[in-house]
Amino acid sequence: MSKTFRERDTYRIDHYLGKETAQNIMVLRFANAIFEPLWNNRCIEQIQITCSENLGMEGGRGAYYDSAGAMRDMVQNHLLQLLSLVAMEPPTDLSADGVRDEKVKVLRSLRQWDTPELVADNVVRAQYIAGHVDGENVVGYREEDRVDPESMTESYVAMRVLVDTWRWSGVPFYVRMGKQLPKKATEISIHFKEPPTVLFNALSGGVPGGNVLVIRIQPDEGISLRMVSKIPGSSLRMEPVKMDFHYATSFGKGSPEAYERLLLDSMAGDATLFARRDEVEEAWKFIDHIHHAWHQSKLPPVMSEYVAGTWGPKEADDLLGKNGHKWRRL
Repeated sequence: MSKTFRERDTYRIDHYLGKETAQNIMVLRFANAIFEPLWNNRCIEQIQITCSENLGMEGGRGAYYDSAGAMRDMVQNHLLQLLSLVAMEPPTDLSADGVRDEKVKVLRSLRQWDTPELVADNVVRAQYIAGHVDGENVVGYREEDRVDPESMTESYVAMRVLVDTWRWSGVPFYVRMGKQLPKKATEISIHFKEPPTVLFNALSGGVPGGNVLVIRIQPDEGISLRMVSKIPGSSLRMEPVKMDFHYATSFGKGSPEAYERLLLDSMAGDATLFARRDEVEEAWKFIDHIHHAWHQSKLPPVMSEYVAGTWGPKEADDLLGKNGHKWRRL
């Protein structure tokens, strides 16, 4: 393609970048003075990006999926794009290359899991086995139509990602994607560090958790902020509450389909929401090390299992547990 088309005339479509809430990440960060001063390792403890699907290999997708897997089907493109929007520095302007220059810097700053040992410590892969989803019995991944009965292709992946920049040093980004999980949803959750609790040490139970900012990409597009509030009454008791913003109710109309926006932008010559070549190559560089460790290293392959209709394998919980963290339940 590069022999025929110039890079500025090439539009690599990724429908996640056309979702309204994904486009709103930059506005949330850079147009609101209450967030940008906190958007760094001094205030943020961890960030989680989750894509949960409650489907398996319906529609004859088994042959394709068994050659791709969760990592290459969803993480390399959609989820790393969301990560780069969350982690990027303010662009010099809102031009296509101004935004994409900053996203590329994030992808170049990803710490590479480039040995089998590092992959084993930071990445979990798994396949679902027979279980129940939405009240229906479902077969395991290896029993799906057109899937190799001895397949070593992951239907679930969870990993710890480190962005080695001044802003994000020491903050883990946890990314997970899975098939046949309990519900369909994609969200980003920013977990802020907890304040000193010396004022409330005498209270039973202490302070109930910290502040969490949740960006819901789909299906219920919106943003919520969790904070701690006093329960009405004569005694001092606290519980978490939410401030919630929904696109559909706040603006009185639904968001356009992602492909509608992206196709319109391509006709208008606006490449802001399209991946540039160096952006794609940096994302593949990060993913290829992991795939090499899974399929070409001499270490014995490890494939975890989880029951369809659950939130994934125990190993994924242990991945966060090593840092004293837990997955946020959607």
